[in-house]
Amino acid sequence: MDAATEAFVTHRNLLFTVAYEMLGSAADAEDILQEVWLRWAGVDLDEVRDRRAFLVRITTRQALSRLRTLRRRKESYVGPWLPEPLLTAPDVAEDIALADSVSMAMLLVMETLGPTERAVFVLREVFDLDYDEIAAAVDKTPAAVRQIAHRARAHVAARRPRGAVSPAEAQDALAAFQRAVETGDLQGLLDMIAPDVVLLTDGGGAVRAALEPVTGAGRVVDVLSRISAAASLRPARVNGHPALIVRLGGRIDTVLAMRLDEGLITGLYAVRNPEKLSFVERETTVSRHVRGPSEAE
Repeated sequence: MDAATEAFVTHRNLLFTVAYEMLGSAADAEDILQEVWLRWAGVDLDEVRDRRAFLVRITTRQALSRLRTLRRRKESYVGPWLPEPLLTAPDVAEDIALADSVSMAMLLVMETLGPTERAVFVLREVFDLDYDEIAAAVDKTPAAVRQIAHRARAHVAARRPRGAVSPAEAQDALAAFQRAVETGDLQGLLDMIAPDVVLLTDGGGAVRAALEPVTGAGRVVDVLSRISAAASLRPARVNGHPALIVRLGGRIDTVLAMRLDEGLITGLYAVRNPEKLSFVERETTVSRHVRGPSEAE
């Protein structure tokens, strides 16, 4: 393996995670890595002092450019937009900061940040890059990056889940939720769902889905009660947290993730858009898991 390939392979998982957290799309993150490789393959390595920082810089700039394009596309998106679900290995849940940052709830919070704010937040808060490295990646001064990081941190802190939930508690909640859905235990569902729960369903205009958020425990339970008896519900680790993969006719119909606050389900995220499910379908078929960046280093 030549030096350029070795460096890219060594840091690939880190670069993928940076791109995914900025874009909320595994398919787009893979495209970014292709572009990064093409640029990296033409670099004179003798001129590169820190290969990891250089690769992160290329990835960030490519992702920023793609993010601005995606934002324009989302303006015409049919119904609620949700991040593309990503299968994650069990060790990602053990890294609380990483699991939190790739969760559906957190990725939706990051959608409310501007492109540069999002890049700075991801690089600083998730990967703990120093301000000089981030400044080089986003073409800002270190002083400006510090201000952006402070604003982004405050913005996210005001919107993140209110009560921390351990991986074991999340797993138990998912198991109870799955039993209640499969047995039609409506009272059981009501007991574990917050009164102001919000269900978002992303069909992208390709399949049936609610075009507006479904709010309130009664309405959400009514929707959940319509899940086909022929559906197969299987637990999985998606975006660093327990989730359900719903299959019909052998194919993935829905990936259902949840948000827990102080022991109650306050958010449910149902991704049904077939385009967004293709990556998970492929991953489950080949039984391959995306790893956290700590494994790449």
